[in-house]
Order: sequence, then structure tokens, then C-alpha cells
Amino acid sequence: MAREDSLPTLRSLADLAQLLIPGAVVYVRYSPGPESDVGHPSTDHESGLRMPGVSVNPLNPPGWWSLPVEDWLARRICQYLHQQREGARPWVLGGTEVDFGPDNEPLLVDVEPIAWIADELVTEARERYHSRLDAGASTHED
Repeated sequence: MAREDSLPTLRSLADLAQLLIPGAVVYVRYSPGPESDVGHPSTDHESGLRMPGVSVNPLNPPGWWSLPVEDWLARRICQYLHQQREGARPWVLGGTEVDFGPDNEPLLVDVEPIAWIADELVTEARERYHSRLDAGASTHED
């Protein structure tokens, strides 16, 4: 596994979009970082059960997404900002999906750290999410 201090830092949504390669899925995770996650799978906070991997959120847009990829990335980054509690920061990773968590989020093992996400990328994501999308709108109206 790459050392945390050797990971590049992504500073824009355009930088993040360059990581999206057809056929490969990349994920975002909010935690203190890869080194603190080694050997520590995620815990389901409601039941107290340890899960078989670390919880992550995929960054690749689904096939039906026809808006710019940066809009999707902004949405994904912003939807999980609440996980950015003290000592946690967003980072990009790959790995092997082994199961799903209680919110249907993938659980990964064999984690491969890719990059840190800089504060300015988070700021750009927040601004784009709120200016281009109807942030927080219900999807249960159909």
C-alpha cells in the first residue's frame, strides 16, 4: 500500500474526473486515512457489528447520467460531507468489493489508496452542487 505522505492531492473536480477510467471503479472514503484504516474494518454504528471491509462510496457515474461528470462528482462528494468529522478527510481509493453496508454502500478489502482530496476541491464541489443541481430534492416523487 502507498504511504499516505506519498499520495498525490487532487485540487479540482477536473483532476478527480481524470481518475475515472471505463471498467474501473474508484471510491471516496472519509476517514483519518489509509494507514489508520489498515486492519480496521468499518463498524455498523446501530448494531455495533464489525463489517467485513471499509465502507466507501463509488465515484463513477451510472450509465443514465447525461450531465457533466463533474456534476456527478460534486454530488457524490457533497452527499457524504457529514462523514467528515474531526480527524477525517476525504480520499480516493480502489479495492475489491466484498459486501454491502447498512446503507447499501460497498465494503472494500485490498484497499489501494490513490489520492487525497484537497479542501479546495471540496469547496468547488459544494459550490457546483448547489449552483447546478437541486441539492437535497426528493427522488421519491415518481
